[in-house]
Amino acid sequence: MPTLRITSFRADITPPIGHPMCAGWHPKPANKLVDNLFALGVVLVPEGQPPVVLCAIDWVEVSHADNKLWREKLGKAAGTTADRVAVQCVHTHEGPWPDREAQALVEKHDPNTKIMFLDFCDAAIERVAAAVKAAMASLKPVTHIGTGEAEVRMVASNRRILGPDGKVKAVRWTATKDPAVRAEPEGLIDPMLKTISFWNGDSKLAALHYYATHPNSYGGVGEITKDFAGLAREQRQAEEPGTAHIYFTACAGNVTAGKYNDGNPVNRPVLTQRIHQGLVDSEKKVERFLAERLEWRTVPVELPPREDFDEKQKISEIADLSRAGSERIKSAMHLAYLRQTARHDPTWLTSLHFGNGIVIVHLPGEPFIEYQLLAQHLRHDAFVAVAGYGDCSGGYICLERSYDEGGYEPTDAFVSRKSESLMVEAIGRLMRQ
Repeated sequence: MPTLRITSFRADITPPIGHPMCAGWHPKPANKLVDNLFALGVVLVPEGQPPVVLCAIDWVEVSHADNKLWREKLGKAAGTTADRVAVQCVHTHEGPWPDREAQALVEKHDPNTKIMFLDFCDAAIERVAAAVKAAMASLKPVTHIGTGEAEVRMVASNRRILGPDGKVKAVRWTATKDPAVRAEPEGLIDPMLKTISFWNGDSKLAALHYYATHPNSYGGVGEITKDFAGLAREQRQAEEPGTAHIYFTACAGNVTAGKYNDGNPVNRPVLTQRIHQGLVDSEKKVERFLAERLEWRTVPVELPPREDFDEKQKISEIADLSRAGSERIKSAMHLAYLRQTARHDPTWLTSLHFGNGIVIVHLPGEPFIEYQLLAQHLRHDAFVAVAGYGDCSGGYICLERSYDEGGYEPTDAFVSRKSESLMVEAIGRLMRQ
């Protein structure tokens, strides 16, 4: 019996025309299909251990109850438990963001305001679970694990531009029209696209890619698309049909392509090619290691809600039909998170360790780039790849100082400034040797 076996899966999860976009935060529902959305991933079966499932989905985010359902269904299909499944969103803005707990809260007062189409979202999970179950009949031995990385040029930039007083003076959105804001320095990013590949002899079975940026060029008009990161992945997949190429968005809570993108649609193919080049370059100088022992770690964390959230106020906001639907939806998502934390229902961080030198970390929410750099620093002796956008019920996971600096993310975050210390402690436990 080999030390490690692997199989890959892929299923279409494109929403129907009319489905809410970005949890109904976007003004227009889906009205045009530009390209299909997929869930894709791998199942790793280590000798003497239950399987591990790693899945990336071309949706915006997946909130707590929905993320849990995804992990339960995929785990059952693979013959493992939900705590050994990571489901991370690529975070294209032009797709679904299910939150069934918030949907139930909204529907009490207005059945016509939709965050998600429940039947479609449930059917999508079942479709992916069926793909996982079918893939288990095609497990192949892994003899080697490869690592490689390459710098991606002219894509990522930090969204938060600070003034001399230490406060955010400008926000660099995913599409930034102001040339003065685009001209600001890139700021703190991780320019490296990292790839971990799985080999059977000379045959490359799968390649997992990790890069930190919001993968968004333009949108908000109802067009379904996986956008530039997903398009680059599909281009790479077409070049190597025998290898499963899977792309994970890393810690991009405060990282966008805004320095290099003014929202003109011509920029989407340009950004696509820059990511594609990074994918190719990251595999040019692959280092291969014998497949050794695999260790899966889990750490629960309860990130407290922001202090200005009040349950009675949120209930009132949801019931006030004079407010816009998107505002009532946001209040419902706030209330869902308040109640999740009140019942001490944790969010899970996980990590996958291969031997002593390769680590994959899975984080919740929209984590700031600093959390990725922290994980890499804690294991500076190892090759560390990080995926964000797991359980996204808490939204942005900022730093404590971010709430004093101002800007977009700390005003939109569902979690409090106390979350940084809890995240740092949890990541430390994941990375401990």
